[in-house]
Amino acid sequence: MLLDYDRLGWFKTALLGFVTLVCGFLLLPVIFIVLLSFGSSRWLAFPPPDWTLQWYRELFADPSWLQAALTSARIATMVAVFSVVIALMASFALVRGEFRGREVLRGLLLTPMVLPVVVFAVAIYAFFLKLGLGGTTVGFVIAHTVLALPFAIIPIATALEGFDKSIEDAAIVCGASPLEAKLRITLPSIKLAIFSAAIFSFLASWDEVVAAIFMASPTLQTLPVKIWGSLRQDLSPVIAAASSLLVLLTLLLMVVTALLRRRYSK
Repeated sequence: MLLDYDRLGWFKTALLGFVTLVCGFLLLPVIFIVLLSFGSSRWLAFPPPDWTLQWYRELFADPSWLQAALTSARIATMVAVFSVVIALMASFALVRGEFRGREVLRGLLLTPMVLPVVVFAVAIYAFFLKLGLGGTTVGFVIAHTVLALPFAIIPIATALEGFDKSIEDAAIVCGASPLEAKLRITLPSIKLAIFSAAIFSFLASWDEVVAAIFMASPTLQTLPVKIWGSLRQDLSPVIAAASSLLVLLTLLLMVVTALLRRRYSK
């Protein structure tokens, strides 16, 4: 039986109140840290006694913070590229392939999404020590690509499942090769899913901290690792400023993705 929400006004009000509380619970820590980044206190004190941009100036004047941010951006960009390429091949196999163990393969590819990150981090750390990849950019990219891959496979595979393959077949009948048909017909048709996969993969690497802590070295640290290390040494508002910029980039990329999806879904 379907509920008549117009008649159950109290239910709608209670549901709205519950959703508001949940959103507030999730957003308040983010708002809290942003406000602290503008506070004039030398420590993470709330409410701030006054407002200042001093901590952002110190952040941008410190080469170690800038280096950590550039390292995060470089690794996340490579992870996004590799994740999309691998996810494209895997999605074609999962959606169009006819072979035994296809669902098992799907489950294995999506395992990093449900596996506790600390378990993966310990395992990959021990494995990379044997290979000499600990504390290297290659090791970072491999570890983060494994973690980001499910976030690339899901949107691409979903888009492929909704794509009418007969259009691609028609292009082949008209003389295009199978590869040409995929490049000129299929991929442009699912470009929004590919873009979403790239953004989600980038953010999965950009925000990742647990595996990054195990993979980091004194000369190679991502921004989340730098924030974590600084928290253990000092409670300077510079940490709040760095965290705010981390959140800001994440929000900007999510907004851009949402706007593009809204534009191309019309």
